[in-house]
Amino acid sequence: MGFRYLYILLLCLYSEGLLRGVHGGFACNWGTRATHPLPPTIVVKLLKDNGFSKVKLFEADPGALEALGNSGIQVMLGIPNEFLAALASTVTIAETWVYQNVSNYISKYGVDIRYIAVGNEPFLKTYKDTFLKTTFPALQNIQAALIKAGLGRQVKVTVPLNADVYQTDTGLPSGGDFRSDIHSLVLSIIKFLSDNGGALTINIYPFLSLQADPDFPKEYAFFDNGAKPVVDGSISYTNVLDANFDTCIAALEKNGFPSLPVIVGEIGWPTDGDPNANVEDARRFNQGLLGRIVAGQGTPKRSIPPDIYIFGLIDEDAKSVQPGNFERHWGVFNYDGSLKYSLDIGNGKAMVAAKGVQYLARQWCIMSPTASTSDPNLAGSINYACSYADCTSLGYGSSCGMLDARSNASYAFNMYYQTKDQRKDACQFSNLSITTNVDPSPASSGQNTTCRFEIMIDLSKHQKAPRRPPSSVAAGLSEHSSQTVVMALLVLVLLSTLII
Repeated sequence: MGFRYLYILLLCLYSEGLLRGVHGGFACNWGTRATHPLPPTIVVKLLKDNGFSKVKLFEADPGALEALGNSGIQVMLGIPNEFLAALASTVTIAETWVYQNVSNYISKYGVDIRYIAVGNEPFLKTYKDTFLKTTFPALQNIQAALIKAGLGRQVKVTVPLNADVYQTDTGLPSGGDFRSDIHSLVLSIIKFLSDNGGALTINIYPFLSLQADPDFPKEYAFFDNGAKPVVDGSISYTNVLDANFDTCIAALEKNGFPSLPVIVGEIGWPTDGDPNANVEDARRFNQGLLGRIVAGQGTPKRSIPPDIYIFGLIDEDAKSVQPGNFERHWGVFNYDGSLKYSLDIGNGKAMVAAKGVQYLARQWCIMSPTASTSDPNLAGSINYACSYADCTSLGYGSSCGMLDARSNASYAFNMYYQTKDQRKDACQFSNLSITTNVDPSPASSGQNTTCRFEIMIDLSKHQKAPRRPPSSVAAGLSEHSSQTVVMALLVLVLLSTLII
């Protein structure tokens, strides 16, 4: 009888392995900067339906954390950079943060928190040393607070760093070392992570490499061996991920930490907001990435594959666009959990869309057929609409960038109308607009195949997620960067079409 039960147990474990894949599941980033967020319970079901077993949150969002309770999904919980100064100032504040956002959700909701990610790319050169003096002390205080809470073994610490913290003078991965201006600081953090059983987290973005360098060989960003190999001794590198990751490993080896665990915290490809951000390239990139994960493929320097968190799960229409309009379009899924493109997730399974999403009425706000594109109020109306709604799909080379002047205005009006929950007064633009029940999205042909006139999620039909309380650590801080400059550029594009 004992053998029979053992056989049944092994069969169940084997079946579970087939269901989830030999890789043990996927990992992704779940951002929550959206005007009409997908309900957290639907997101968690979406994660589980598609084999995601790990997720990274950028902040302690109550709705997301509660929904992740007893889900079987492991959580990396982020701490925003604006919290670092307060957390670095005294361990008492760190203890309060851990109690409210870690201990509470583990004990009360059964959330499986495995890592605390202290800061997010705090040493980016664009931050101009803003977080140099606070990141390490904040990390130390969070670790001390976890130990005091009895969570030191269960929950580990990490610091997500951008790949620009290391470099190579030889142009080859084997020449990797940490940036000279932060070398000693990074090594102090790495030693602390090593001493406390933590991991180093690095964010790798082939898309941004392509954006930054017009001479960057595009094929090198992908995984189908279409690029000319970069030969480094006995190793040939055919993609950015392997080369970049191994540059980091070389830097660790050079400085005495050859075995420190390294996590890829963010990697992905956006679908809109820039000519290089499109559905075809995003599908090619993410399918290649998923294929590596399913196959359990590591890199030349580390054969055991790292945890790789895909960036991101869902589009975020309220995210800062300071780096570029593409920032709102990193999601594998649209804002509502619908599929952008097909992805094979292994074992003959395809990625599936979210279920149970409730929408506002099937109606849109468009430019009135009787209104003129030469109306002097049109430019100001478009500017107003795009100041309060997401018009990033209208930019040059974007999914709706080839619309004519009238459709441009209609898109802007509709995004404002939907963002404002289809209020009657939200489709009143100086007698230039009307509502319609006919979908104004362009026909699927040419460059407009992915241009959609959206209808937003009806939040009133879903159970409302708990509102995020003001943080005792960083109360009063603005959550979103100003979009004035970007919106002004978009208006210039729209005006140019009107003039033409």
